[in-house]
Amino acid sequence: MAIQWFPGHMHLTRKAIAERIKDIDVVIELLDARLPGSSANPLLSELTGHRPTLKILNKQDLADPARTPAWLDWYNARPGTRAIALDASERAPARRLLAACQELAPERRGLARPMRVLTCGIPNVGKSTLINSLAGRAQAKTGDEAGITKQEQRIVVADDFYLWDTPGMLWPRIIVAQSGFNLAASGAVGRNAYDEELVVLELLGYLQRHYAQALVERYKLDMAPQDVAQLHDDELLTAIGRKRGAVMSGGRVNIQKAAELVLTDLRAGAIGRVTLETPPEFEAWLAVGEAQEAERKARKAERDRERKNKGRGRG
Repeated sequence: MAIQWFPGHMHLTRKAIAERIKDIDVVIELLDARLPGSSANPLLSELTGHRPTLKILNKQDLADPARTPAWLDWYNARPGTRAIALDASERAPARRLLAACQELAPERRGLARPMRVLTCGIPNVGKSTLINSLAGRAQAKTGDEAGITKQEQRIVVADDFYLWDTPGMLWPRIIVAQSGFNLAASGAVGRNAYDEELVVLELLGYLQRHYAQALVERYKLDMAPQDVAQLHDDELLTAIGRKRGAVMSGGRVNIQKAAELVLTDLRAGAIGRVTLETPPEFEAWLAVGEAQEAERKARKAERDRERKNKGRGRG
């Protein structure tokens, strides 16, 4: 199942970014620290060109603390890129962000040459919450739902630091299948774009391999972590549903309700601090996705040539 979600307001956001980037010194892209590769928007790289970029791994308090440093190193190794991690407990992120932006664009200082920053990110990554923290007041709408912010907003963080906030945006075609599942699990994709049961089964399969102990503790499963890791994913979902009371008449487990419970737990951090990908895993997924996309484009080009040749034959 390929998960795709690019509603109309995202087309407008793409146009707005393309227009605004002409006057921008630094781009801040918020990433979800639980899926730092999957939440990076490849379309944004195309739109912003070679602008210096600050990657913020947001929600690090929900991510695996053993994996976040590897992702910071992965991004910091890129030219023109600085990466830092933030979470909701950081009371004054403005100083760190200003300092990081000034490292990337040291010539932009003072009232004569104010720093001009564009913030971008996928939906529901916590961007509006960060904006409000930077501004010191509620300027951006927040909520645990994809697509809250719909219009570009200008915020004055300091006398010489201007920030433009853009709505959350995905990209027209998600070529990495696992990224689609991870984005859906995190809440970045509209609910009408995916099957919750399928997303949860993919999620549980990964958690079984890497966080079986966390599943045992959260759902009070009467088995050892190694036994949980050996269960079929649908058996695990059924066991979780039974433990959480998602039971219908006749003792049958409501699988849809169980899936919703697992997604809610993941997004709230109730399962524990988990990260759904490592840099090597994501690189491998991306290589597969790029190869499949190249094959798809080649097949499409061949079909287009065949149609064109048939059209010439009829003429």
